[in-house]
Amino acid sequence: MATSKKVNIGANPLPLSFREFSKNPVVGTLFVVLIAISYLYVDIRSTFQSQAKSQDFRIEKVENRLDLVQEALRRSDSAKAVSTTQLKTLQELGAIKSIK
Repeated sequence: MATSKKVNIGANPLPLSFREFSKNPVVGTLFVVLIAISYLYVDIRSTFQSQAKSQDFRIEKVENRLDLVQEALRRSDSAKAVSTTQLKTLQELGAIKSIK
């Protein structure tokens, strides 16, 4: 006959029983603190990941607006250069008088 090992089935799901905790409460408290810090670390990581996704979306929107503004500025600068050139040409030909 094989000898059977006695398995202790209890309601305590923690790896630390109250008896062990009462023998060394500092170690038990440190264990609980370690679990709490681990949970907070995982929680803050998931929060930062969701914030990063939303920031990526906002960055894309801002970059699109920036592209539109840069294109409008480029057109405005080109129009100003053409107007200035035409004005100088007309002044040199004497078609209009320059204001000094």
